[in-house]
Amino acid sequence: MSVQTKKLAERLESLLEPEALRHGFELVAVEQAGGRGTPVIRVLLDRETGIDLEALATANRWVTELLDADPALVGPYTLEVSSPGLDRPLRRPRDFERYVGEVATIKTRPREGRSAYTGRITAADGDSVTLDVDGHDYTIAYDDITKARLKGVVDFSREGAR
Repeated sequence: MSVQTKKLAERLESLLEPEALRHGFELVAVEQAGGRGTPVIRVLLDRETGIDLEALATANRWVTELLDADPALVGPYTLEVSSPGLDRPLRRPRDFERYVGEVATIKTRPREGRSAYTGRITAADGDSVTLDVDGHDYTIAYDDITKARLKGVVDFSREGAR
């Protein structure tokens, strides 16, 4: 992700977060993809009661209004408003703390001869996250993480699952 793309995503996040909270949503992430001609702006929202199509349609309206009024977005863009899904991005320390016990994939700057880790989150605090990767614990500082997502593992063995 270029510095310019990252700055725009951060700007849009700071614009959208207060409005998301006002509407009862958690702003999980704002991502920009696509080329310069028509960028794709992805807004990932969640809420305690879950996300349905009606909630997404409502959110799409206020997100569109805010983005259309922002002078940083000049020209056409494609907007995608959705839930984070099974492979939810993990970006803030509170995200990692919330999902202790879940499986995640973390990409880092090269360290210890590798730059990708997939394992169960065993601990998280304000400075770092610890993953159990095949029986080995790796503690990774948040500053070293370039991208992190839940692995999106569905446990069909749980009682009541079909």
